[in-house]
Amino acid sequence: METGLVQILEGALLAAGEPLSVQRMTLLFEENERPSKDEIKAAIISVEERCEGRGYELVHVASGYRFQVRQDLAQWVGRLWQERPARYSRALMETLSLIAYRQPITRGEIEEIRGVAVSTNIIKTLLEREWVRVVGHRDVPGRPAMYATTRQFLDYFNLKSLDQLPPLAEIKELDNLSGELGLETPQPGGDAPDDTATDGGDTERGADSVDDEGSASVAESGDEDSIEQRADDGEESNTVG
Repeated sequence: METGLVQILEGALLAAGEPLSVQRMTLLFEENERPSKDEIKAAIISVEERCEGRGYELVHVASGYRFQVRQDLAQWVGRLWQERPARYSRALMETLSLIAYRQPITRGEIEEIRGVAVSTNIIKTLLEREWVRVVGHRDVPGRPAMYATTRQFLDYFNLKSLDQLPPLAEIKELDNLSGELGLETPQPGGDAPDDTATDGGDTERGADSVDDEGSASVAESGDEDSIEQRADDGEESNTVG
């Protein structure tokens, strides 16, 4: 039986273990037999249609396409793993939300908005999970680091671009935002989260604040995970100002 393009892409998506961009899919083929990007995109639509009625789906995230279990099956499929899902403190979620919506932003600016200090553990956790990264330094005394979200952040939360974040006007409370992003919050009276999920206790911020009028000097503009997070194999970009 002749192997078709749809079958090849299905096999590659199953074996990859990570999202595949259209560009990477083209590299599966020798140059003399390489399909065009339009042909690959048409085959992707066929792959997506073949997932209808099944327990998995083809999802387009920032880094490309991937197969994943449908979210409404999580309560059953999740029992395959013994470990509990990570739970994050309210302080961590507030910090992540501010970075997502106000990027690039410094730690001092986050503290000024929240009114309390940001624990070093929170920044460390977000950096270790590769949800945020340093994209430069604010051109003010002390040159504080500026943080922005990464492509891994978009992939983790099933977002193709930052435009898919819920509008701030529609979010009345932080709990609504955590629901949109699929974050788990600690339950009252439950076990305390581990040290990657806690903020070590926020303390009231003093009178000193960071001057946010300074201009930004971005030091790592060449990285593909910069503030301009590109979707659809680099053909579309979404820049947060």
